[in-house]
Amino acid sequence: MFSNLTSRRGFAARLASLFTGVGAATLLADAAPAAAQAPSGVQKLDYEGKTAGNGFITPLVIHNGTIYIAGQGAHSHDSSDFPMDIETHTKKVMENVKTLVTKGGGTMDSILQLTVYLADIDFYEGMNNVFKTYFPNGGPARTTVAVAALPGKSLVEINCIAAVVK
Repeated sequence: MFSNLTSRRGFAARLASLFTGVGAATLLADAAPAAAQAPSGVQKLDYEGKTAGNGFITPLVIHNGTIYIAGQGAHSHDSSDFPMDIETHTKKVMENVKTLVTKGGGTMDSILQLTVYLADIDFYEGMNNVFKTYFPNGGPARTTVAVAALPGKSLVEINCIAAVVK
């Protein structure tokens, strides 16, 4: 049983099959056009679309043609004072989402799914009035829930998944 592993002929046969397999794989990989090969790995990007550092939360992640946007609040990228009404907060959040989806290679129409978190369910109508202006061609699948509170005194937070189209 082990004599085949230790004989010169057995060793040479196994070595030849190894190199043949590696050679064939290399030839096939080189023959595939570069455009057909998807980038490997996960891209983690910051709000500007640059490689994210090692922060606790990554706002934009791209993997296998899919864009993942972390929860965006009204104060996520704007710490200035502005009115505490749901319309203003929803506009701020949707602009953040739009920026990140665009940086990731998508569009508002390529958003597949959104989750909306409201600090008060009474904000639902005001949020919807602003929300629909961002989706004139019909909106994505969406879930809306009311929560006890949101970070940064935001009245609304949205995360989403989109497809890369550019």
